[in-house]
Amino acid sequence: MGRKWNNIKEKKASKDANTSRIYAKFGLEIYVAARKGEPDPEANRALKVVLERAKTYNVPKAIIDRAIDKAKGSSDEIYEELRYEGFGPNGSMVIVDALTNNVNRTAPAVRSCFTKSGGNMGVSGSVSYMFDQTAVIGIEDKSMDEVMEILLEADVDVRDIVEEDETVMVYADPEQFSAVQEAFKQVGITEFAIAEVTMLAQNFVTLPEDGQAQFEKLIDALEDLEDVQQVYHNVEFED
Repeated sequence: MGRKWNNIKEKKASKDANTSRIYAKFGLEIYVAARKGEPDPEANRALKVVLERAKTYNVPKAIIDRAIDKAKGSSDEIYEELRYEGFGPNGSMVIVDALTNNVNRTAPAVRSCFTKSGGNMGVSGSVSYMFDQTAVIGIEDKSMDEVMEILLEADVDVRDIVEEDETVMVYADPEQFSAVQEAFKQVGITEFAIAEVTMLAQNFVTLPEDGQAQFEKLIDALEDLEDVQQVYHNVEFED
């Protein structure tokens, strides 16, 4: 499981370095989630998950409030949730999740990123079967034994618990995301190194130096697209 946490940290560090871009993406994601149901996270699981992710990326409250207020208002902006799957250099696998108000703009843009980086788009399901949707919670300043005891006391089932780089990572079914967080909050733990539902590769691959550089170019190009919210892959980056 350690490899998974390393990839998550790499992705998070990359996004932390582009705060204005990530804030804009979160604002849209929060708006769309709030429009799906009640603009109240306690009554809207999708919104609650997004807000917990936003917290770990230090998204300002003003941006969150503005997105929720917009969802409460009379805005008629409609966004579609789309998933694209493809292959990068050396058979690497990539999943791209997008929110768009113009499908005719998004699909060609995503396809262009793949082709310019030596990859190609795949059909639906060609890549996602090699990934698992997983709730990921990172706890700092607690030992693995302490985390296990907290979850046992709360009677919460998880897939795995791993300690790495002074962070205890809890991997669970997506449906257990709120239950895991609540178990920690009951004992006063309210800050998390990471808290999100993500797509984790079942197996990872490493690339030769030139292939890694090409792959990083692909990921950067995809994440730079206005409509792209999340990019997942199965490449283990070497330090």
